[in-house]
Amino acid sequence: MGIIAGVLGTLMMDSLNHLFARYGVILKIDVRIIGRMAVGWAKGRFRYTHPKEMEPAPNEIVYGYFTHYAIGVGFAIPFVLGWDLLVGGPVSPIWTFVYGVTTTVASLFIVFPSMGFGIFGLRSPEGVKSSLSSLANHAFFGVGMAVAVALA
Repeated sequence: MGIIAGVLGTLMMDSLNHLFARYGVILKIDVRIIGRMAVGWAKGRFRYTHPKEMEPAPNEIVYGYFTHYAIGVGFAIPFVLGWDLLVGGPVSPIWTFVYGVTTTVASLFIVFPSMGFGIFGLRSPEGVKSSLSSLANHAFFGVGMAVAVALA
């Protein structure tokens, strides 16, 4: 169930991000930069002072999508297993959505600083819109995960 919830959550995030970013409401997810970050992490580089330090990498789009979906699954599995161990019974779609939203913390305090955008992504060219876009994207992730657990 965790794998399905993670994939569906990430797919929902990507789909709704594409829709809302098309109209300028939020920023588009840059899979290339996720791929560059992942390649850097694989090489032992976990922090950049500026995003331009991340060098383009061969197949960065492939690495970006793989990493993006792996992170989604990596967030979903502990939640589903934890729910089963701590609460038992069917997973609550409402709490699944809430959990999805709380995963924004990883972007704000790990991913943005790792890429050189600072905490909350405030050093990005888009400033606070980066944080708000991340919050929206993780809400979309929570919706997708909630749909998955509701259908299970």
